[in-house]
Amino acid sequence: MMQAPALKLATRRDGSRDGQLMLLSPSGAQWIDASHIAPNLQALLDAWAEKAPLLAALSTAQEDRAWTGAEPFDAQQCMAPLPRAYQWADASVYRNHARLIYQWRKEPIPPRYEDEPLVYQGGSDVMLSGSEAIVARNAAHGIDLEAEIAVITTDVPMGVSAEQALKYIALVVLLNDVSLRNLIPSELSRGFGFYQSKPATSFAPIAVMPQALGEAWHHGMLHLPVHTAINGAWFGSPNAGEETVFHFGQVIAHLAQTRALCAGSIIGAGTISNEAPEAGNACITEARVRQMLQGTPEDQLRPYLQDGDRVRIEVLDASGHTVFGAIDQAVKIA
Repeated sequence: MMQAPALKLATRRDGSRDGQLMLLSPSGAQWIDASHIAPNLQALLDAWAEKAPLLAALSTAQEDRAWTGAEPFDAQQCMAPLPRAYQWADASVYRNHARLIYQWRKEPIPPRYEDEPLVYQGGSDVMLSGSEAIVARNAAHGIDLEAEIAVITTDVPMGVSAEQALKYIALVVLLNDVSLRNLIPSELSRGFGFYQSKPATSFAPIAVMPQALGEAWHHGMLHLPVHTAINGAWFGSPNAGEETVFHFGQVIAHLAQTRALCAGSIIGAGTISNEAPEAGNACITEARVRQMLQGTPEDQLRPYLQDGDRVRIEVLDASGHTVFGAIDQAVKIA
């Protein structure tokens, strides 16, 4: 595949279902309309080999003009990078998350966990922006956040190797894969997987090409801390590239064993988790299990999200600049 340039992209809310493609400056502070090259991100992905170089040329021209005439970037104007996607498949590649979650479920870690990626297929028809509320019908459902990194692919042929699969990663994104924890046991006990317990996923506004991440992207993973706060208080900063069983190339190759993947497939690595307690947590259930292992009574465990709570998730680069923009959303009980 053609070597693609380093780009940052977003989707502007314009009244349509798929939004308007935005090309951002390298700093992410400014943007210009890129819809004359591709009307939206899915259209860009559908013709990636042809259109990505045109966007690169446009970005270079803007750099030469110091982004004169560009508009200030405002995340509030944005939809999810892909407001609806052909596929959203999520893996579980963090050893510590598996260890803690299966303790919570009172089940052994699945056989061959380290031999073959665990993956489930989520709902991709509605993807939320990072500023839209987490809407739930009942706080008793156990509303939990899950900070994750995912990639968006171009067309992936069936049978690719893990090394080949890395070449089909177009963009990297940050997301909050909300879970309704108290609905999960009943659903899984029926033997057919998640559905009601996995509501709409929320995304930070900026989708970033791996090349734009520099040294932070290597071995098929993002190697930066993912910072989460609840109601303004620090909750965790686990590193997204540490303590993983598989990288994105291996997950994509696993998914493509028996079928091709369509351009616009979003592939997640699962809830980020580091074993060290000082790294904190990227989901509330992990925090609760850690408390239980320390002997905290159940009625004193950290509560799940409640009406009016606020969640913020963000990745900063080595210079302290935001990479994807922030997920900053309130919880709303409808």
